[in-house]
Order: sequence, then structure tokens, then C-alpha cells
Amino acid sequence: MCGIVGFINKEKRFDVLNNMLLIQNYRGPDDYGLYFDNGVHLGHNRLSILDLSDAGHQPFISEDENYVIVYNGEVYNFKQIRKELEKLGERFKSNSDTEVILKSYIHWGIEKSIEKFRGMFAFAIYDKLNKKIILVRDRAGVKPLYYYIDGNEFVFASELKSICQYPFFKKELNKNILPYYFQFGYIPAPFSIYKNCYKLEPGHYLEYDLNNNRYHITKYWDIDNCYLQEKIDANEKEILNDLENILEESFNLRMIADVPVGVFLSGGIDSSLVTAILSKKYKLNTFTIGFDDKRYDEASHAKIVANYFKTNHNELYINETMMLKKIEKLPYYYDEPFGDSSSIPTMLVSELAKKQVTVSLSADGGDEIFCGYSKYFALNKINRLFSNKLKKKFIKLSVNLLEENIVEKLNELLPSKIKQRNIKDKFNKFKRAINSNSFEDMFLEATSYSDKNIVRSILNIDINKKAFNKFKFLPQLSLLENLMRIDYKTFLVDDVLVKVDRATMSVSLEGREPLLDHKISEYLGKIPIELKYKNNQGKYLAKQILYKYIPKEIIDKPKSGFQIPLEKWIKEDLKLLVNHYISKEKIDKEIFNIDEILQIKKEVFNGKVKNLSLLWFVLMYQMWKEKWFE
Repeated sequence: MCGIVGFINKEKRFDVLNNMLLIQNYRGPDDYGLYFDNGVHLGHNRLSILDLSDAGHQPFISEDENYVIVYNGEVYNFKQIRKELEKLGERFKSNSDTEVILKSYIHWGIEKSIEKFRGMFAFAIYDKLNKKIILVRDRAGVKPLYYYIDGNEFVFASELKSICQYPFFKKELNKNILPYYFQFGYIPAPFSIYKNCYKLEPGHYLEYDLNNNRYHITKYWDIDNCYLQEKIDANEKEILNDLENILEESFNLRMIADVPVGVFLSGGIDSSLVTAILSKKYKLNTFTIGFDDKRYDEASHAKIVANYFKTNHNELYINETMMLKKIEKLPYYYDEPFGDSSSIPTMLVSELAKKQVTVSLSADGGDEIFCGYSKYFALNKINRLFSNKLKKKFIKLSVNLLEENIVEKLNELLPSKIKQRNIKDKFNKFKRAINSNSFEDMFLEATSYSDKNIVRSILNIDINKKAFNKFKFLPQLSLLENLMRIDYKTFLVDDVLVKVDRATMSVSLEGREPLLDHKISEYLGKIPIELKYKNNQGKYLAKQILYKYIPKEIIDKPKSGFQIPLEKWIKEDLKLLVNHYISKEKIDKEIFNIDEILQIKKEVFNGKVKNLSLLWFVLMYQMWKEKWFE
């Protein structure tokens, strides 16, 4: 795992490159490199994972000096690709995947090269012969890559804070995208918090022509195409066997490293599946965190799984004091407004893992590829029920009469196996969803943490409805497939993967995502939805494979995930912080309607948590703005 930076300036400015690298040094503290040629500046922070020798130093320059690469990530099948290149007469001076990527480009061009790569990557190639720079981001978007274009200025980096170090960068707030941040808790790609500054989207590459300062972006992979394939005509047993083989191959590829590797283990389906399959071949180091508050604790589940597979298990029980200390660091590492509060425990489990390993596997993406989110099942049931107009009217009336506190009390009466975590938030999303006019809007509401009408009321900004339109359904696909593919392209990329990348990188730990191998997505896309959601059961296929390795009773439990006691914090431990940043004196009056914000704060302090997430998002925005914009 590393950090990359680059820009174009006729003057040699190693001082600027140094500043850009220094501010993201935690991404790669083992080494750094600078390069300049004819106005092109490239820089690299290195976290040594493969080929720890000086031969793996970057920027990496071809023997003829016509091609240069800076690269962040891993191409796990680089050894197979290297053999192909050696048959073509290539000789290698390192054992790194970096050299394989560059020589693949030289031999096959960019698209044919990417087709061969299995992994996570964000890289830039300077092609002197064709006078262009090519930026590439992996298919799932595991690795971040930002770029800034304004006139003849062209800058790119792994993180926004590095781009901010460029002296000619104009730090202008991208107000049009803020409503989406306050609705979702993240800023969706391709946008960033700054004007003229963008995220290169997953599955895309950008070619910048140095002759005329123009650029072109090409999409080379899309999850949609996985679902649009012809479905497999095979029985369940055959599909499970083929899927297990693909999973095993993909997981084993991610154990390739010249340093120790571990696994984040929550005890849920996805991380247990990764642990189960890898335990056949490896003695694993597993890591989890527990909470003193048992309502949020899942460490006991993880320990049972770890004991079953005889892993070298490590756990850390964290208290509120430990988590609260992390809040002040969030604006630095998540260098645009970011509202996912589970980033705090993710940073803590990363710290725990870093004490023993340099690489850790994180089982993200399982809900999106295996059909696991409860909102999918709820919307699927609503879809069936709403076909009857009388049932539709009755459901809407019943839900609209309920209040969140009543729902919470009813939830407490349920058996533990079906009791829901974070029920107030889920209910409010569900309530907004069933009052929507279309299923696209319904899913948008089920995915949003804040009511868009309330977001409008707190902002002095006109919402550009055309700014973000990734919630469009494909008519050829089922409802569930549409929900999965949209989450894969939005929430997974700009929330989950951002959270894990910044949390792991904050302690110089490489995070790998074994479930996001594109071979898995392409195979699962061909499987009929009836096998992914079967017998009213999500993650059906994943569970059937996992049941081969571990008794059902160990893993059949309510879905949890990292949760923090946000309601308690804001009303107690964080009250002073909230009052400091969300006050008439401190609030950004150009952006916010101060009276509406203060009213929401008052309601949350008095126990009405309908807008709890929104208040947290405002706090994160205010803290970010003080850190980076004032």
C-alpha cells in the first residue's frame, strides 16, 4: 500500500512534491521517491509489501527511460503475467508487481493490460513517446485516486490533502454536492468537496494529452455488465462448487506478501467465510474489537469462530474514552466531510492489527455481491405487497402512525435471533421509503440517513438534481439485482471502501478486500437471483458454502457490524463539542439555515433522534471545514 502524487509544471518543483508526499506519509513510510522530466512531476510514498529491496523503489523507470510509473495497490496475479512477458523476451530487474504493470502496458497497451490484472490499484504511467499521462483505478474502487483540472493545471494524488499542497490549487467549496453529503454521509464519485477536483471512478482510466492539455476518460469495467450476462444454466450443487473454487482462488491470491498477513474477523458471514476457506491452508492471525457496552459487542461471536478455526486470535475491548479520542483525528485522515461513524472502531481494529501484521484482509462487499442487506429484503416484500392497492394503503397508514420510540420498545420484545440493531434509524429510513412515489426513490430513501426535505430546510443551497443520478434502475434486471448493483457503485465505493482505506492507512496497514475480486463479481452476476435470495434468506449461497466448514448455530445470528453509541455520545460526552461547532457563532452561515440547525440540535438533545445522523454529519462538516478550509 502506498501513496502517489503528480502534477505538471514547467519549473522543477521538488519542494512541492515533497510537501504533497509528506502530508500523506503514513500511506507509505518505508521509502519515497521523486521524478521530474519536461514538466512532469511524479512522487511516491512506499509501504513495502512485495519485493522489500531497493529494486521495488518508485517512481519506477523502464530501461529505455521512455515510461515511468507510480503505483498504489497490489496486482495479485503478477507472477503469472510476468511469465507471459518473459516468454515474449522480457527480463526483469525486480520481483515487484510494479515492473509487471509497466511492462504489460508497454507490450499490450492499457486496456489489454488491465484485463489481465486481478487486484486493487491506482496508478499513473508517464508515456514519453506518446506524450501522455494515464491514470487508472481498479474495478471495485478499493484504492482512491483524485485529480484536479483547472485550465492548464493538472494534479493528481491518492488523497485530497496532497492536492491541497499544490500552490496553484484553488480551494473552492463544491456547494452543489453538499446536499448529497448531508443525505448519504459521504460525497459520491466522481465529485469531491472541492470545485474542479474529482475522484476517478472505479473501472475507469484517464488519459491526459501533454500536447494540448486535454483529457479523456474511458470506462473499462462496470458491475452492470456482470448482471447483464446470460444466466448460468446449472444446478445449485454445480454452482456452489464452482463458486467455492473461485472464492478459494481469490482469497489465496490475497495472501501473497513478503510481510505478515492477518484477517479482520467480526464473526459475521463474510469474515467467517474468508477465515474458514483460508484456514485450510494458513495459520491465520485474526483481529476483532469488543465493546464494554454489550449492545454493540460482537467480539464474543468472533472469538467462537476464531477458536473453531484455531486462529491466532487477538481482541481488544474498547471503551468510550478510546473512541472519543479518535473523533478529533477524523477530519485529518478523512480529508473531506465523511459521516460514517463506524470509521472510529475501524481505526481502532486497524491499530490492533498493525501491532502484529502489515497486511490485513477485510471482508467488505459481501452484502452487495451476495445479497445481504436487510433493506433489500424489506423493499422486495414491499414491492410484492404494493401490487395490491388496498394492502399498500394499509401499510402506509400503519407505518405513518408509528413512532420510533414505540418501534424500539417492540423490537426489545423480539427474540434475540431476529432482534434488529440500530432499529430507530432503520425504521426512519423505512418510513421515508414507503412514502416515496417510485421504487428508485424508495431505494434512495432507504439508503439515505437523512430526509432530503429536512436536508433542504437546513441548507441555503439550491439542489442540483442532475448532479448525481446513479440510482437509475435497469429494466432488464430484477428489483434485487438493481439494488445490489447500485449499492456496489455508490455506498460500497464512497462509504465502505473509503472508511477502510483511510482507517488502515492511518496506521500504515495495507487493507485487502478478498470478496471484491472481479472474477467473483462476474461469476455471481451470472447466477439467477433466486439462488442468492432463497427461502426468504439473504446470502444464501455464501451460507451454504460456510456451512460446510462450521456448524450453523455458530454463525446464524443477527447481522451487526460496527456500531457506536452515537445517541448517548451526542447527548452526553460530545455535548460540549456539538455546542462548540454547532452554534450561532461557529456555524457556516453561508451554507446553513442556522435556526433550522439549532432546532434539530435541541430536539436531539431532548431525545428525538430522527435527525441524529444529520446532526453528526453537520458536526463532521464543521470540524472538517475548520481543519482544511479556514
